[in-house]
Amino acid sequence: MRIRTLLAYLVVSGTLVCGVGARAQFLGNGPRDKFRDTSILRPPAGSKIAILVFEDLGCPACARAHPFELDAAKQTHVTLVRRDFPLEAHIWTFQGAVLARYIQDKISPQLADQFRTDIFASQSLISNKDDLYQFTSGWLQRHGRKMPSQVDRDGTLTKEVNADLEIGKRLNVGFTPTVVVVTNKAYQVVCGTGEGANDPAQILPVVKAALATVR
Repeated sequence: MRIRTLLAYLVVSGTLVCGVGARAQFLGNGPRDKFRDTSILRPPAGSKIAILVFEDLGCPACARAHPFELDAAKQTHVTLVRRDFPLEAHIWTFQGAVLARYIQDKISPQLADQFRTDIFASQSLISNKDDLYQFTSGWLQRHGRKMPSQVDRDGTLTKEVNADLEIGKRLNVGFTPTVVVVTNKAYQVVCGTGEGANDPAQILPVVKAALATVR
């Protein structure tokens, strides 16, 4: 009896994303997040729904969540919005984000997506900035490109990464990855609360449930 009562409370409060054998719901704004400026939690113009991700390229939890994010976006054709949130404790990840921006802005957004995927898969090979540059140089070479002597000559890419960081700080992001499914009227945290809702396997079910509310 107590277990049933507890489960009922968790579903109503928005704490439980999906119970065992239960159908995922888009529960809307949960009371347990510590977000501040939630005006950030909106899909891009022209989209009814989006998967918003704050990530750190050196974060093992981000690497685990990454394929679930890609799969959810692919299956549902929902916009995936990535924000770089490199943590100060990870000494190479800010520069990793800058390199990803270089590939995105100067070469190809699709190739930049692949670079991020490959960085996540190769985290164990990268311990410092020298490892990062060696990895990136070889990666670019395999894709028919050459590592430039100066990736961010005018500081534009650094500003882009810092802009993402500032957005995360405005929202009060406390963990990576922070994954939020957003519509124009509501949002639901799937990963990033530090407790409770942190199962990336629930990204797809929650996106599907959110789609049902906007159609």
